[in-house]
Amino acid sequence: MVTAAASAAASASEVPLPADDPELFSLDLRGLRRRWAEAAARPPMTGEAMIGADRRAQALGVPAERLMEHAGTAVAAAARALAADTERAASRPILVLCGPGNNGGDGFVAARRLALTGAEIIVVLVGADARPRSPAAGRNWDRLERDRRVTRLHAGSAHEVTILVKGIERAGLVVDALLGSGVQGALREPIRTAVDVVNLARGAGVPILAVDTPTAVDLTSGEPSEPVVHAHLTVTFHRPKTGLRRRVGAALAGRVLVAPIGIPHEADPV
Repeated sequence: MVTAAASAAASASEVPLPADDPELFSLDLRGLRRRWAEAAARPPMTGEAMIGADRRAQALGVPAERLMEHAGTAVAAAARALAADTERAASRPILVLCGPGNNGGDGFVAARRLALTGAEIIVVLVGADARPRSPAAGRNWDRLERDRRVTRLHAGSAHEVTILVKGIERAGLVVDALLGSGVQGALREPIRTAVDVVNLARGAGVPILAVDTPTAVDLTSGEPSEPVVHAHLTVTFHRPKTGLRRRVGAALAGRVLVAPIGIPHEADPV
């Protein structure tokens, strides 16, 4: 019997999923786009439809942690390619700003995978609580404690965000893994200040990579809250998102890559 997870892994013309792809970190941005062309060619979906597909995939037997592993690995490969594409010095640290939910969990995986390439990583968990909310994100946060190339920090207030990311203009790249598809209304602290910091880094010439969507951009409508991250590159997952194809959303997302993460076709909305 073929499980949903096996079916997903065997799809996309046998292109390996990110965490199973031995060549992924050798590809530049054009190579990644070609690698994931099948996912990018799928019909676009709304943010709400993506949340439903993610839940149905788990109900079909695909573990949440496996989806997160593929997503974070895709982000790490894109981050490495973006840094090379913009000729940022290899010796500069990569800053990964993570929220308390699954978007942050993708960021934790990306940090771990980037550390395996020899990069120096600083991960900041931005939120009132000192642990992520979701179990899968929490396990990936814990795994970083054992990695000597990763510095883990917690910023529970706007003031702590400002202190911890001082000198952000010296970063090689900033990964925005603060908030994903569930944003509604104005941003609250300390996420609000973290978004301001990301845009400050962009103004200083630091490349910005957004995970799934730039924080505060609605994946369905493309409309932003305030403040909003302005990214150079966004890695979204499974299928293109309607909001990132609208005029405002597209402008804030920058270049967009669509990475497969192992959601089977049976999990898609009818």
